[in-house]
Amino acid sequence: MPPVISSSDVQSQATSGTAPGVRYGPALTLLASLFFMWGFITVINNTLLPHLRSVFELSYFQAALIESVWFIAYFFASIPSALLIERIGYKKSLVTGLLIMAGGAVGMMVAASIPSYGVTLVMLFVIASGITLLQVAANPYVAVVGKPETASSRLNLVQAMNSAGTMLAPAFGAYLILGRSKSGTAAADAVLSKADRLADAHAVILPYALVAIVLVVLAIVIARFPLPAMVSSKAHGEKKKGLLNPELFKHRNLVFGIPAIFIYLIAEIGVANLFINFVSRPDIGNMTHEMAGKYLSLLWGGMMVGRFAGSAIMQRIDAGKVLAFFSIGAFVVMLVTVFAHGPVAMWSLILVGLFHSIMFPTIFTLGIKGLGPLTEEASGLLVMAIAGGALVAVQGWIADAYGLQTSFLLTAACELYVLFYALWGSKTTHALPEQQAVEAAE
Repeated sequence: MPPVISSSDVQSQATSGTAPGVRYGPALTLLASLFFMWGFITVINNTLLPHLRSVFELSYFQAALIESVWFIAYFFASIPSALLIERIGYKKSLVTGLLIMAGGAVGMMVAASIPSYGVTLVMLFVIASGITLLQVAANPYVAVVGKPETASSRLNLVQAMNSAGTMLAPAFGAYLILGRSKSGTAAADAVLSKADRLADAHAVILPYALVAIVLVVLAIVIARFPLPAMVSSKAHGEKKKGLLNPELFKHRNLVFGIPAIFIYLIAEIGVANLFINFVSRPDIGNMTHEMAGKYLSLLWGGMMVGRFAGSAIMQRIDAGKVLAFFSIGAFVVMLVTVFAHGPVAMWSLILVGLFHSIMFPTIFTLGIKGLGPLTEEASGLLVMAIAGGALVAVQGWIADAYGLQTSFLLTAACELYVLFYALWGSKTTHALPEQQAVEAAE
């Protein structure tokens, strides 16, 4: 979710079409690489969590807290990110975000060397803050560059690259983290010595070193690339009133879209974070964490396939109807996960990735539909709602108190709200006319 829309001097959130003579293809291709990269880095956490749970002997709640810290960054960093983009511009903000992420990756190497649970939490917060800076603008940028009626299709297509990153990350993490650690290759719930846990902690150093290098290279490429900039609402002479502009809350699709993003993230992150622990259980998949990490790639691969398919489907079918169908499918497979056992429960949990695929980009584009010059502020609120992923700690608490399998009832409940949003909450009210953007190359 990179390009610009929350900045007042770079983007136009209200855009409904592209300016004549401007080619967006090369820029969107480069931005797709950012979608790929932050999806990749985010999902490394899914293999990192069971690893750190063994290294630091954490409960499910403590392990889930790692991911909570990650998503809390979206809440605290969204407004500063918007202000930074407004101050230094679009391209510099992208480069800054990538370098912040690279710094956090280096910090993860330090945390693994100590090793320290506290330093790990801080460094994950730093990485997530860098991703937030990218996120604040990219989703709305892709949404507004082109025809409004195909915004969901366009964002789903670019988000498919994000899913490609999430699909490859588990294999990367399984090989370089779980595959090189005692806890990752031992039987489920094996008891490790203190020396084993210390050695395992160091397995994180190499993968994060590679991540840091790639992020720095990508920052250099972005800095040298002539990305197009879009005129902001400020350039149109519109006075900005911030994220609490009362005009925003006249739009039903935004009012219900904010909690829809928040609640959906609880579902997506909860499934991904607990997947390896769930699948490796003797009564489900009966496998090592390393092997379960490879199956996690299928979950994220389903999201990639679903987004490509969803992008094509939404060229012909209303996005709200498609979202409703996918939410029903997600609800059904989560019930199967809760009440079935063995391979059936495992494969039903894998299948939810397919149904989750189109949810975030579709909710996002439905949430800003008809917001016109208010799109920038609306986008900021929707990005802040990504902080919903922090409540994955609640599912960790449920897993500790009532059982890991039972905790997926929370996921099923989240799917029902998405269904409500698709059928009623996403309907636009007080829709504003879209504005045409005028573009200039940076």
